[in-house]
Amino acid sequence: MGQSLCVCSRGSMTIDNKKYYFVQKLDEGGFSYVDLVEGAKDGRFYALKRILCHDREGRKEAQTEVEMHQMFSHPNILSLVSHTFVDAGGKTEAWLLLPYMSKGSLWSVLEKLRDKGSSMPEKQILQIFRGICSGLKAIHEKGYAHRDLKPTNVLLDENNKPLLMDLGSMNRARIEVKGSREAMTLQDWAAQRCTISYRAPELFHVESHCIIDERTDIWSLGCVLYCMMMLEGPYDLVFQKGDSVALAVQNPVSIPPSCRYSSGLQVLLSSIMVSNPQERPNISWVLDQVQDLQNRSPNTETNMV
Repeated sequence: MGQSLCVCSRGSMTIDNKKYYFVQKLDEGGFSYVDLVEGAKDGRFYALKRILCHDREGRKEAQTEVEMHQMFSHPNILSLVSHTFVDAGGKTEAWLLLPYMSKGSLWSVLEKLRDKGSSMPEKQILQIFRGICSGLKAIHEKGYAHRDLKPTNVLLDENNKPLLMDLGSMNRARIEVKGSREAMTLQDWAAQRCTISYRAPELFHVESHCIIDERTDIWSLGCVLYCMMMLEGPYDLVFQKGDSVALAVQNPVSIPPSCRYSSGLQVLLSSIMVSNPQERPNISWVLDQVQDLQNRSPNTETNMV
């Protein structure tokens, strides 16, 4: 079966003087929609993210997301093909044209494994996790933090290369908090922009005088690794049951005794998921450990949990 569709039955849009045809809806969030579109000239598929900008602040946030994409040219960070702002009916939309990955997100791949009663081989976990770390390192080296790292914000291409996406929550890595008002402002921002079951402990109760830095991402990174190993996030069940995630993250992460991945991978997970941010490692250390595990067990095929 071919992938050609009747052009006459589809709506079209123009971005940077190039025409694209609407194919179908892919996803929908609180303030954004993602559509699958096809280039009229090149016949390629793209993901068009349409962000609803309700006010000036919303437009500024969308512009920041565009700038974050433009800042990076890295194999593990999703690139921005093109963008435009569209004003219609008194409302503004930011259109971000992005590469389309037919495999979808890391989460969708993990869900399929779980549904089949299967799991991800350790060799594949290390390969994907290394790419995630590489993308995150590039972000941290420029003095920024992602702030919303989770399996749904990692895309996989046909070769399982991960690409970090959804850069809308990114901001400067180092935030100096001076006083209770600034602490509450940051805490409220985190509650809106950082997914609760992947949110670092220090963002649940921000201290009045402290420094928040990129190590919030390291915690989220640990949650992603846990999810790749166990096919669910470490605090997904806590959240689903209505229990306090803020309380749960203060305790050391619990690795089920049934886990059959290598002790090296389990130690790495425990080393990353440390409640005290001052004791949490940086991304370079994590990447070194992943590379060391790959070198130690290049043929690891453990695939049972």
